[in-house]
Amino acid sequence: MDLILTFMLLFPLIGAMFNALVGWRLPRRLGEGVACAAVLGALVMAVAGFVLLGQGTLQVTLLDWLAVGDFSVSFSLLYNPLAALMALMVTFVSNIIHLYSVGFMREDEDWARYFCYLNLFVFAMLVITLADNLLFFYLGWEGVGFCSYALIGFWYSDPANAAAGRKAFVVTRIGDVAFGIALALLVYLFHSLSLSDLHHHATMLSPGLAALLSLLLLWAAMGKSAQLPLTVWLPDAMAGPTPVSALIHAATMVTAGVYLLIRMFPIVSQSPLALMIIAGVGAVTTIYGAAAALGQRDIKRVLAYSTISQVGYMVLAVGAADIIGGMFHLLSHAFFKSLLFLTAGYVIQALAGEHDIFKMGNLRRLLPHIYWPFLIGALALSAFPMIGGFFSKDRILLATFISPGVSYKVFWVLATVAAFITPLYTFRLFCLVFQDRPDGSTPEEIKPVPNFMAYILWPLALLALLDGMLNLPFGPGKRWLGVYLSSMPGSRVDLGAPLAYELGMGVGSALIIVAVIILTCYLYRPPGPAWRAPGWQALLFEAFYLDKLYQYLLVGPYRRLAVFWWQGADEGGIDRGLKGAAAGVEVLSRGLGHGTSGRLSTYVKMLLVGLTLLLTALALKFFL
Repeated sequence: MDLILTFMLLFPLIGAMFNALVGWRLPRRLGEGVACAAVLGALVMAVAGFVLLGQGTLQVTLLDWLAVGDFSVSFSLLYNPLAALMALMVTFVSNIIHLYSVGFMREDEDWARYFCYLNLFVFAMLVITLADNLLFFYLGWEGVGFCSYALIGFWYSDPANAAAGRKAFVVTRIGDVAFGIALALLVYLFHSLSLSDLHHHATMLSPGLAALLSLLLLWAAMGKSAQLPLTVWLPDAMAGPTPVSALIHAATMVTAGVYLLIRMFPIVSQSPLALMIIAGVGAVTTIYGAAAALGQRDIKRVLAYSTISQVGYMVLAVGAADIIGGMFHLLSHAFFKSLLFLTAGYVIQALAGEHDIFKMGNLRRLLPHIYWPFLIGALALSAFPMIGGFFSKDRILLATFISPGVSYKVFWVLATVAAFITPLYTFRLFCLVFQDRPDGSTPEEIKPVPNFMAYILWPLALLALLDGMLNLPFGPGKRWLGVYLSSMPGSRVDLGAPLAYELGMGVGSALIIVAVIILTCYLYRPPGPAWRAPGWQALLFEAFYLDKLYQYLLVGPYRRLAVFWWQGADEGGIDRGLKGAAAGVEVLSRGLGHGTSGRLSTYVKMLLVGLTLLLTALALKFFL
């Protein structure tokens, strides 16, 4: 097992180093093949580890890192059922995206840099997945942040893309500062950063310290997982290549914050106040992201705001103390959202870079290869009854509803409303893109796209259809995921809710979701949308003006202050003062220079002037 885990990490790292050092000098197919083979090797190791581990737990120390007094850090791994599932998901989805990228980036000459960053990202994400020591975890955390910055701004010659990369880097760093403070506090309290030790000593924390640590971890998760108020980077991150959006901003990186909270749940669960705040952040973010998605025109930004909303459900699950529900939705979301992003990438390339869904249409006929995978992804995202996200989302809503306290009932209402908005924006997108419209695209506007880019999506489509079977509430495989994760601290295989609650919510939500889908197809039937509300559409398009609010309250004042200190204080004060002093010295030097010309007559004159001044001073002193 030690070798399996080591090679799982090393394969993508070696692939990244290969393309960084020599891949760009070799034939393109060789470099792409090495990048894909590296991730395939990691997947094989993940499958082998999953099969061999069972429900056990394994700790592996790769090598020692540093030691100061009684505090030591090592590159150590904690491999348990939670890490095994996460590693499987990361490597499987990454394999599909790497293969898809071969076709998507076929005309880009900078392919070696792209695949280097992509492999490096997989390595960093696997470090997050497997790390036992939190400082090692933090290296992976910062690694995915760097790769995100590099891949979002991959086409950096466009200033907008470069700005989007910088924005993602800066906003996520705000959360990372809180993570760093939490690490320092844990070292001070326990003299250890090992997850195993921290889980063992979690009950020693006072309620106040547990709340403080939990809220610091929440703030870190809010940055990486784009939760309110740190959501503004994710929609702009769509500037990168579409496979990047699928890998980083749908399946893996944005779920890293949720994974952190689940991994640290023994500490988080010690504070009911922190759990309530976590649930509140998740609930508010779900409805915010869903509403904002409803107003977008860019196909990728619709999916970006959808991601914000769906990750909100995972955070809500943690706040409702249901880590199995959170992990269940994390896995479901990884499959259907990466599927939707990759199908969107196919559409964008076929339409020569067009992103505006109101300029699309007729694609059911023009792009039949992509129609069915997109429809499956849309149904799974909408939580259509009995497939995909239906079971995972319903479990989260049920866990929230049965949690004690009025606040959780409010959170349940917000999340339920968001659940009913989700099929509305999803099938708005689907109808505008694929249904026949007189003003839609024509066959002459369709660019050829390699068919294998559509065929490679079918494994994701099948998983999006069938992943509800991971934790079915009935049948032969009843609660398989819950049973598999039952050894995790704080896990609940069964929520213990009354059967009437479970059936009532399931049947009710199924009926309403189907009704919303039918209503949406009616509203956006050909030839175009039958419903318009300009005021609301502007508000939703701007995502409630949160980005502009940041510009007005934070970025604008900071820029004005920076300009003042730069142009007013630095250039206008310090620089001008130094230049004035230099000019004065120059004038004095020139004046004194006239007295040092080397001529005897000048020196005699200066001697007489000096003697006259001296005698005058003596006379004044004598008479006064």
